[in-house]
Amino acid sequence: MDRKGAGTDSSVICVLLNDAGQSSNQIVLDAFLKNDFERGKTDEFQITSSFLEQVDTIEVWQEYEPFSTNEWFVEVIKVFCEPSNKTFVFPFLRWIKGNCHYKIRHLDTSLPKDDPNKEQRRMELNKEKENYQMEVKIPGLPAKEVTEDEKFSFDYQFDIVRLSAELTVKSKIVHMTTGRWEDFDDISNIYVEEIFTKPSPLVKKIWDTDEHFGFQRLGRLNNTLITLCTEIPSKLAVTDEMLLPFLEGETVQDVIAQKKLFYVDLELQDGIPTRPEYKVCAPIALFYHNDQEASLVPIAIQLKQQPADDNPVFLPSDPPYTWLFAKMWYNNADTCYHQAITHLGFTHLLMEGCVLATHRNLSHSHPIFKLLAPHFIYLVAINGFALETLIKPGGSVDKFMAAGTVGVFELIKRKLAVWRMDEDGTLPVELEKRGVLDDNVLIGYHYREDALPLYDAIKHFVTKYVGLYYDNSETYVGDHEIQAWAQELVKPRSQGGCGLLGVPGDGSITNESDLAVILTSIIFTVSVGHAAANFAQYDEYGFPPNYPTLIEGTPPVDKTPLTEASIIDALPDKSTTFDVMTIFKVLSGMGTNKLGDYEVKYVYDPKAEAVLEEFRKELEDLSNRVESLERFRKVSYPWLNPDIIPNSISI
Repeated sequence: MDRKGAGTDSSVICVLLNDAGQSSNQIVLDAFLKNDFERGKTDEFQITSSFLEQVDTIEVWQEYEPFSTNEWFVEVIKVFCEPSNKTFVFPFLRWIKGNCHYKIRHLDTSLPKDDPNKEQRRMELNKEKENYQMEVKIPGLPAKEVTEDEKFSFDYQFDIVRLSAELTVKSKIVHMTTGRWEDFDDISNIYVEEIFTKPSPLVKKIWDTDEHFGFQRLGRLNNTLITLCTEIPSKLAVTDEMLLPFLEGETVQDVIAQKKLFYVDLELQDGIPTRPEYKVCAPIALFYHNDQEASLVPIAIQLKQQPADDNPVFLPSDPPYTWLFAKMWYNNADTCYHQAITHLGFTHLLMEGCVLATHRNLSHSHPIFKLLAPHFIYLVAINGFALETLIKPGGSVDKFMAAGTVGVFELIKRKLAVWRMDEDGTLPVELEKRGVLDDNVLIGYHYREDALPLYDAIKHFVTKYVGLYYDNSETYVGDHEIQAWAQELVKPRSQGGCGLLGVPGDGSITNESDLAVILTSIIFTVSVGHAAANFAQYDEYGFPPNYPTLIEGTPPVDKTPLTEASIIDALPDKSTTFDVMTIFKVLSGMGTNKLGDYEVKYVYDPKAEAVLEEFRKELEDLSNRVESLERFRKVSYPWLNPDIIPNSISI
């Protein structure tokens, strides 16, 4: 296992046992003239002192060494018994401390009631509670110092640091100039293939079009806000006459009845604190699904919530650069929502609480722990990395986001007060809530088109897996570990819990349906949800006018005709642009294996392995489906192809 300090130089001893009461003598595992038990290595030993045909339990310990760390990480031990020609597998996945004896069962998968080593199980969980303590480090969300079990592998951590440093150095060498940009072409000329490739909106020359602006709501980073409009919001100061030129000859009521009118309302960020020199809007935008172009286009943007003389409704018929600037201010607000809520708050930080609750309450032997663990790899580590670099006071968020860390944290708190797992965290319900579950509504909604089959596949997999270990409601109620886990998910953060609202069962799990919804929500969020929010970042942020994190000055208060020069003057300077591009280039990298192809194997139970294999086959079919769809899509949306969705949040 590629973990720092995972090897040992201590003497390792084991005893083999079976359920018939037979056991071997103590066996010292030591290969002659070989340095055994090095980090990331597999060692083999020939044992002649055992006569057992079957091994049900292995007991392992390492002798205490006074000048050693006395910790050794063991992934798995396999015992081949020659008399029976059978192999017995003991998944440890634990740190072995000096002079501590560990007994692990064959396949190591059991509910608490079925575990013969109940005392060891209890002691290990108590230790996990010490290692994974809920501590509020970010206002409103739990976080914890990174423990040894959660640190990056040596190689993976090196890759992140190396890539960041390499991009930073190269960008400074190649682009020695400083100061302001001259025009949009000046910005578009900075891309050098070996450092920064051109983002696709720039390559296709569509970044400033209404069609691209509409598609950003459907197939880019913030895909979960577009909502069917059943009536014009009263605070949006539009009239039927104002909108008529953009509705292809139909009336507002006609397009509402035909489900072709949509809106996004960023009311949640109204009045959030920002960096002193910057503003963040709380816009409302109206979109029409254009029949002629078969695309979503904006038809009205109001940059502040309440109508006022200095808060006009911007329209596609306004002077071109005035309309473009209104779209850019909207996107500047959208970047704030995306980074604070869609990305950081409700994938990274929300799921960290679920990681902690899982480690604190579910034994490594618990089947649900084994289901979730592959989806938690590096999540706590990357959050720790972000705390140290990106979202600390004075860090990257304070430098390159208009809201800064204070505004970002405020947005997270606001959303957490209303976010519900059974609605916002359950994709079909969330889509239905926005009126866009029906695939005949909002044609071209690629996020829905790709995410919904993935949600169904994950839920099908999870439901079959859960059914292997739980027979009836009594099995759930009698599982004190899963009950403690569920209780900690809903327990208020002030009392050391995750404080999640809308968790099915509200802290008590009595049936397969509730448990499956919870597990599906978690696995979907750390894989599909994060992929949708993360991996198109460079494509969007890599050309600042397309999706600006910073706009200097104040939002427009009237429809005075603007020029390209006036917009360029409001964009970040060259040095800031390179730094923003570097950050999002690094964050758009894909680190861990694809969904279902686990970096670390936790599941060894043959029944569970069969269910996992079915899941992998279904993902393969969905990958082929996305590739087929991509051939006919007017605008590409590759981000939810299962072949490139990682198992976990690792970047």
